[in-house]
Amino acid sequence: MQSGTAASESFKDGFIRRVKDNTKMRWIRFGIVSLIFFAWVVWMNNYWFLLLYPLLFDIYITGYIPFSWWRKDKRPWVRKTMSWVDAIVYALVLVYFVFAFVGQNYMIPSSSLEKTLLTGDYLVVDKVTYGPRVPITPINFPLVHNTMPVLGCDSYVDWPENKYRRLPGLRSVEENDIVVFNFPAGDTVATKFEETSNYYDAVKQYGKQRVTTDKATFGDIKYRPVDRRVNYVKRCVGLPGDTFKIVNDIITINGVGRKQPEHVQFTYFVGLGQPLTKEYIDRMGITPSDVIMLDNDNEISASLMGGAQYLYWLPLTSAMKADLEGLGAKIVKVSDVRKQPLELMFAEEVSQGWSLSDWGGKQGVVIPAKGMTIDMDERNWHLYKRAIRNYEGHADAKFEGGKFFIDGKESPTYTFAMDYYFMMGDNRDLSLDSRFWGFVPEDHIVGRPLLVLTSFDKENGGIRWNRIFRTPNPDK
Repeated sequence: MQSGTAASESFKDGFIRRVKDNTKMRWIRFGIVSLIFFAWVVWMNNYWFLLLYPLLFDIYITGYIPFSWWRKDKRPWVRKTMSWVDAIVYALVLVYFVFAFVGQNYMIPSSSLEKTLLTGDYLVVDKVTYGPRVPITPINFPLVHNTMPVLGCDSYVDWPENKYRRLPGLRSVEENDIVVFNFPAGDTVATKFEETSNYYDAVKQYGKQRVTTDKATFGDIKYRPVDRRVNYVKRCVGLPGDTFKIVNDIITINGVGRKQPEHVQFTYFVGLGQPLTKEYIDRMGITPSDVIMLDNDNEISASLMGGAQYLYWLPLTSAMKADLEGLGAKIVKVSDVRKQPLELMFAEEVSQGWSLSDWGGKQGVVIPAKGMTIDMDERNWHLYKRAIRNYEGHADAKFEGGKFFIDGKESPTYTFAMDYYFMMGDNRDLSLDSRFWGFVPEDHIVGRPLLVLTSFDKENGGIRWNRIFRTPNPDK
């Protein structure tokens, strides 16, 4: 692109020459790229990125940095190797922008949404419908969420860090949407518990002293920015402003019970006169690891199943339950027998006696909405303190002596800055969801599953061909 430079040429003369040597078409290309770049900086609302503009100018116009030096190298192996490096870098940049603003793949790691989504399903997650979120940690390695494989270090840099912003989407989150989101309680993590539990539950169970000092068991303690927290996928069952509760397994919104999704599951004791065969388990679509045979002299068998010879613990949909009953099985819901309060329940100070089947108490729980103002009494403090402190940035907020204090001042009320959602798994008795860790703030929303790309059956081996390109939400 540039002509040779005389040894005596000054920087000024050289700069002018390099600028003049460009064709009209190259200037047009640079102008288009510049407009896109400035629009992107404004949208990101982080003007530190303007420091990159001189680099862009050099790439297109002056060419001081010899990015394409390898094209003129006389060694074939250098040209070939660098051509691959060049292609990979461009591909990673493209992947970065596609994953950040359009969509990305996601693998279902657990059975919390069975039978709607299965463990081993690979989803295409659409970020356009709800509006793509501006990357909060914009400098990160594409294709890796928060930890570099093999190296074990963070895959992102937490500076610069953008404030939460979202481009306008096609619509907002709706009731019964299946939603991918960053795990709200994943702000602080014990790295060896990050994928299976959370730091706060570990502290409740084992004590803060052990969790923070026993690195062999719990790993390092780290803070994760919002967009680097573990991805979860659940069904949205409560929207901002809704009064939510569960009564005898029925979700109730603003006093109106909701119809159960077709694929929702509950766990049952199942008594049979003969054992379940592998063929039957496969035909019914029961996950083999979910089939637990209990001791046949179990008290449940003796008292409720009439001494059934074979006793199982099974998660079942209504259709699966009806099929087993047609075979003469005696079936009792586990929660009807073992009405134990939940451990590690959300807002444990006010949730005593709540269970998976009956949650929220008589008056229910109001899901916060942006601009909604609440009176700050003791109950509301326990329900919303995490939202106020951790999600909305008022770390010093407290409730003492029957009074609420925020930003160093007493206040009788609090007004929420964001919308929140209530998320639950369809595998209702085997899902760690909002019943345990509370509301999902809008800035944690990633997107919605668009389709099942492929599905691997890790227990039986092979591909589930009947799930490829299927809708991930047949109940909506």
